[in-house]
Amino acid sequence: AEAGNELAFLVTGMYGKPVPKQDGAPLRLILPWKYGFKSIKSIVHFAFTEKRPVSFWETVQDSEYGFWANVNPEVPHPRWSQATERVLGTNERVPTVKWNGYGEFVAHLYDGLEKERLYA
Repeated sequence: AEAGNELAFLVTGMYGKPVPKQDGAPLRLILPWKYGFKSIKSIVHFAFTEKRPVSFWETVQDSEYGFWANVNPEVPHPRWSQATERVLGTNERVPTVKWNGYGEFVAHLYDGLEKERLYA
């Protein structure tokens, strides 16, 4: 559902060059409402399955990241608060906006998933 959202896009390059490995080569899916939080980094193959596989984040730290985890200032991460974020290049902290401000476009993706861990 997330990859099919109108805001999602695929990245194959940046600054006029192929995307480097450290930024997600060969193909990276960008979900703006999760950017800088928890999202796919690099697509190397596609697999179609009947059951959702365990994600990287669930494997690495299951107690911290549910599959559908999102930016939510009301739900603290087990090791830090999501209530504020630092503006890049400064020490200024500003209030975090749920879903990075894209709520009107993405909130519906998480309807009916109350039994899932929607946040950290």
